[in-house]
Amino acid sequence: MKSASDVIKKLQGRTLATAESCTGGAIGATLTAVPGASKVFKGGIISYCNEIKEKLLSVPADVLSFYGAVSAPVAEAMVKGAREALNTDIAVSVTGLAGPDGDEYGNPVGTVFIGYSDCGKTLSRKYLFAGDREAVRMQSVEAALKLILENA
Repeated sequence: MKSASDVIKKLQGRTLATAESCTGGAIGATLTAVPGASKVFKGGIISYCNEIKEKLLSVPADVLSFYGAVSAPVAEAMVKGAREALNTDIAVSVTGLAGPDGDEYGNPVGTVFIGYSDCGKTLSRKYLFAGDREAVRMQSVEAALKLILENA
């Protein structure tokens, strides 16, 4: 995947962490397929359930209950938590619904929030991807890599 190698090249001299929910580690797997990734990618936290988002990424329980796991505030808390937990310069987070169902907050399948954080800013973007579960997951990986490239 071209954008993964572009991320590794662009981040030389800096470090990267991931916080993944619906992608289940696919961003980390994509990055580590690139030779030289170990110079940039320190690791990731797969936080598929809210308990892990709270315990390992320091996402406040009240934020999870008020906004739901698939939301901008949670994506931003996850990405900040990953940067802190893994002590990196940059982090990216993904939380979303790959299917088969939407959530109780009204988000349909394909709704994904991707967070980005570095020493100067934290942001998130909302996406609505189409396709089956695997298509949503792979589009999420690609969008996360592009978000890093745009902001790093």
